[in-house]
Amino acid sequence: MNLEVNYLGLKLKNPVIVGASNLVIDINILKKLEEAGASAIVYKSLFEEQVNLENFLLSEELSEYDDFNIESSAFFHKELYQTGPEQFLANFKEAKKALNIPLIASINAVYDDTWQEYAKKLEDAGADALELNFYNNPSDFGLEGRAIIKAEIDTLRDVKKAVNIPVSVKLSPFYANILYTIHEMESVGADGFVLFNKLFQPDIDINKEELKVDYNLSCQNENRLPLRYAGLLYGEIKTQLCTNTGIYTGEDVLKMLLAGADAVQVVSTIYKNGPQVLTKILDDIKKWMSEKGYEKIDDFRGKLSRKTLKDPFAYRRAQYVDILLNSEEIFKQYPLG
Repeated sequence: MNLEVNYLGLKLKNPVIVGASNLVIDINILKKLEEAGASAIVYKSLFEEQVNLENFLLSEELSEYDDFNIESSAFFHKELYQTGPEQFLANFKEAKKALNIPLIASINAVYDDTWQEYAKKLEDAGADALELNFYNNPSDFGLEGRAIIKAEIDTLRDVKKAVNIPVSVKLSPFYANILYTIHEMESVGADGFVLFNKLFQPDIDINKEELKVDYNLSCQNENRLPLRYAGLLYGEIKTQLCTNTGIYTGEDVLKMLLAGADAVQVVSTIYKNGPQVLTKILDDIKKWMSEKGYEKIDDFRGKLSRKTLKDPFAYRRAQYVDILLNSEEIFKQYPLG
């Protein structure tokens, strides 16, 4: 079976990409992911907030030696200097050297000029493409939604002008009309979209009565939201589409491709099942294609999208209404006592 796909102008050996995570910190794990079949890897995001925090902590540490003589403070400054984007970029370069598959960089910045600065630095570091991680967490009640979208579109436009490599946008599902947002971003040059961000959500420890932070891995049933939008967007945009969140198995990948996705990103299934799960996913895809008589991905990609289905209500609310009208069916599946 030929599993090759084109994503962001990159010719990938299959549609399974490893999404941004801390998995990439270890070069040995990176190599295992490539050996298991990953077609590309998205390096962990370069977060400006993290860089600013590290610089703040560094400044505090250096201030402890203000009363020492000049030789001592110079020594400590030298030892503590390896922080921020410089170290991140050095690690990125090492990862790039270790791989024979494309390495995509991910950015999440705060200030307009930083988006462009980081984009240029990562391009110079050898990134094959960029992923703009648009993560907005509103805290201002007076900020209009359209102001957020305008700022993101302006950022995308500026980054596209600053670099010569493909630029994709990773979005959250929390837009009033994400289809409109995607259309607007496509018009200013987005080369692809990744749906969706896995946003941080706090939890509460009721015994300690305090907020807590968990590693909130995706659940498999969370893939229905990106599946829906892959089905809606196929054939309606010219840019390429990558889905993620809750994609665990070869069956999950096939569903995304049938809906219209060009590629998928996986992370949680690797944490839970190890790098070898990639081999299992690809084997299952090949087996299914062989049984169906498909020779390549494009033979069936988008076959079950809204654009190709004859049902005018596909992917619309009418499906939900149909479930309500046949609500007794749920009792057959889940009898109460």
